[in-house]
Amino acid sequence: MTKDVAGEKGSFSGKDYHDPPPEPLFDATELGRWSFYRALIAEFIATLLFLYVTVMTVIGYKNQTDPTLHPDQCAGVGVLGIAWAFGGMIFILVYCTAGISGGHINPAVTFGLFLARKVTLVRAVMYMVAQCLGAICGVALVKSFQSSYYTRYGGGANGLSHGYSIGTGVAAEIIGTFVLVYTVFSATDPKRSARDSHVPVLAPLPIGFAVFIVHLATIPITGTGINPARSLGAAIIYNKDQAWDHHWIFWVGPFAGAALAAFYHQFVLRAGAVKALGSFRSQSHV
Repeated sequence: MTKDVAGEKGSFSGKDYHDPPPEPLFDATELGRWSFYRALIAEFIATLLFLYVTVMTVIGYKNQTDPTLHPDQCAGVGVLGIAWAFGGMIFILVYCTAGISGGHINPAVTFGLFLARKVTLVRAVMYMVAQCLGAICGVALVKSFQSSYYTRYGGGANGLSHGYSIGTGVAAEIIGTFVLVYTVFSATDPKRSARDSHVPVLAPLPIGFAVFIVHLATIPITGTGINPARSLGAAIIYNKDQAWDHHWIFWVGPFAGAALAAFYHQFVLRAGAVKALGSFRSQSHV
């Protein structure tokens, strides 16, 4: 691509990228396209695999560090390994499904993209349903394969750790999800893709790495939700009081963090508010 240079200071008069037009709020025609249902299947399977591998890792780690079974408390993958399991699976699954469904695998990501007009309301709602169903099925597989350990070690359910207040838990989920969704917007920004086209970095890589980093920070606080489908699937299959006591945190926090990330990227970094005001002023003078 080429740029038109204007002036001695090297300012550019044209763009070498194109922002896709905003999606309509509601598009019923999607319901008649096979590509729409193919995307739903991809989101369902991806979330199923995500929950299966990650919750299985959590259960395995707790079994390996159970002092009644294994005196060596340094056995197992540790918190670092759990974080790698979550981040690595997101990298793999986003890479596999990005060309089919966009690789959301998280209702909070879908919500943020919906607020930014990247997906329609129909697609956003159906993605969230597919993601939640996939998460439930994924944890159910873990329970069926690890029936002797699943309930004993908490079923991989999220919960507020002892010593932390509800406010701290909500803040951890908001900030953690903000980091994730902000990374999603940045990694898939068409302006960045055009500017850094010479840099061989896959978009799923920073997204998976963001999940990894957030898990390192928030596992001690909430077990790390930042994905309402992940929290819901584990809570439904485990179905004990401790899984439901503060379950609302894992919906309010991620959705608030996603909304903040969408606003920050679209209206601050990409100057969406300034562009909208300029467009309004130009139309008012016509």
